Amino acid sequence: MASFNKVTLMGNVTRDIELRYTPKGTAVADIGLAMSRVRNGENGERIEETTFVDITLWGRTAEIAHQYSGKGKPLFVEGRLQLDTWDDKETGKKRSKLKVVGENIQLLGSPGGGGGGGNQGNPNQGGGNRYQGDGQSPQQSAPQGGSPAQGGNFDDGDDIPF
Repeated sequence: MASFNKVTLMGNVTRDIELRYTPKGTAVADIGLAMSRVRNGENGERIEETTFVDITLWGRTAEIAHQYSGKGKPLFVEGRLQLDTWDDKETGKKRSKLKVVGENIQLLGSPGGGGGGGNQGNPNQGGGNRYQGDGQSPQQSAPQGGSPAQGGNFDDGDDIPF
């Protein structure tokens, strides 16, 4: 049976990014991300729902997130779901937690930290800095161009119909 495990999230970092290193020297960063959604209730009232997700980044991507992002800053993350399981030492019961392993990130907002502007509406239209990794390797690729004019994700395969 085929499977597909891909997550795309855009939200604000909820806490200072924790950076640590494995015994072999690979960087690991833990991030909290908050995503808000507004909907109308039964009586037409505006209801805001916020979802909090824990994200783990590896390698150079972790170091870049720690250096250039932080609490309150917008961040775009692509990754995969992972279920962590462990035995609770106090109760002896099995515990589990679903988290995201971030494979690519895009820093959103202005480079000076002003937060405004950038590509908060569509992560494929430039305005941010994109960093890509493989999820667990210390060798990460360099920043990629963010706008179609720089050869980003622009597909010119369709002809104009007129």
